[in-house]
Amino acid sequence: MKQLRDILHKVALVQVHGQTDLDVQALHLDSRKVQPGSVFIAVAGVQVDGHQFIDKAVALGATAIICEQLPSTLHESATYVQVRNSHEATGVMAHNFYDEPSAKLQLVGVTGTNGKTTIATLLFNLFSELGYSCGLVSTVQNKIGQSIIPATHTTPDAIQLNALLAEMVSAGCTHAFMECSSHAIDQKRIAGLHFKGALFSNITHDHLDYHKTFDNYIKAKKAFFDGLTSDAFALSNADDKRGTVMLQNTKASKHYYGLKNMAEFKGKILENNLTGLTMLVGATEVSFGLIGTFNAYNLLAVYGAATLLGEKREEVLRVLSMIKGAEGRFDYVISPGRVIAIIDYAHTPDALENVLATINQLRNNGGQIISVIGCGGDRDRTKRPEMAAAAALLSDRVILTSDNPRSEDPTQIIKEMETGLDSAGRKKTISIVDRKEAIKTAISLADSGDIVLVAGKGHEKYQEISGVKTHFDDHEVVGEMFELLDK
Repeated sequence: MKQLRDILHKVALVQVHGQTDLDVQALHLDSRKVQPGSVFIAVAGVQVDGHQFIDKAVALGATAIICEQLPSTLHESATYVQVRNSHEATGVMAHNFYDEPSAKLQLVGVTGTNGKTTIATLLFNLFSELGYSCGLVSTVQNKIGQSIIPATHTTPDAIQLNALLAEMVSAGCTHAFMECSSHAIDQKRIAGLHFKGALFSNITHDHLDYHKTFDNYIKAKKAFFDGLTSDAFALSNADDKRGTVMLQNTKASKHYYGLKNMAEFKGKILENNLTGLTMLVGATEVSFGLIGTFNAYNLLAVYGAATLLGEKREEVLRVLSMIKGAEGRFDYVISPGRVIAIIDYAHTPDALENVLATINQLRNNGGQIISVIGCGGDRDRTKRPEMAAAAALLSDRVILTSDNPRSEDPTQIIKEMETGLDSAGRKKTISIVDRKEAIKTAISLADSGDIVLVAGKGHEKYQEISGVKTHFDDHEVVGEMFELLDK
């Protein structure tokens, strides 16, 4: 059992009122979960400030309170620890409480706007195939070996994350691969962790609802690399215009991958079609099951990271040539009538442009592209017109529909998307609020050789409307429609 003084190791303290030689049973951010022996950490969140619940936590038996601002009344039954930053303190304390699990793993983090899930999943699958026991923390799912643990956030809170990493260590995992979102970095959810390596995929317009400015978004991503130690590696996209900026101040060893610019891990696309990619990686020609230029970058990132982790290049490429990417990333289904449906998580203008550019490269015999897209509610509104504009520019027909409207009116979201359409775009676009009907309409409009893109939800198995989540799976709707067409 850990004592409070041990858990406070490396935490930036302001002052302490009370004893620190206290046994600690658990750490909690939610005052409702506090029991005798718990430490309650008061964190100022986006919607709720945990400092409001300090007295409640003490009444429930909290042994200690961690906070940025001391309450006016200090109860003798608890120790009060004032810290500079509660978010950062949570990460450091959780790492200490769970016996520093990241230091016992080869932990690699992946950040960037697009590609995080695919890169992390490919790394997990690659190292599993190479014979290692691995852990995965991703948007789609968390895994300990082959045991699946449902994911609720791209990156869990610091306490949940360290508990998960500790489970990986207990299960015998040697490697762990995780997505590191800009939110998680900014909110210090990864504070205290020791990363063996960090990857940067790219950065484009996203999450300005949270970061407010693109500059803040860039700084959040860069902070991940700024915090690396000298024994880690940092691997960045040489072709992204901010790829070198990300590594400017890192103490880690710097490495790059790319298709265009000078890079240690260089690739060249030789063939790109619906059967996959053929690339020249260094001097070796390799065929992969993944499709598209964006996946060429993902594969190079994985190849580079695996090499930097000490694996043999030839074996890495051999195994990579046989494995698949993450669910909901350019999944395609071909109906008996030869209509192709592609389901993809693309939910940013850049991701949508990448997917549609790839589809345009792959389509044969002049088949048309019909795109079904929506934008999430309670999220960055500035990208809505850009999403519609990108879809209209690169598609023959567009259906604007709902994604996860959450608390917003889906009709209003669609209207905001429509503002991005010029007169030519409006002529090829219709709006159908019901997502299921939108997908069915798109497939009914398609003829043999046409490609229907259903974008925005990918792996998700739900739709959130008016704050209520109900089951919804784009794959299932496409499958149902294809069955009807086959009869």
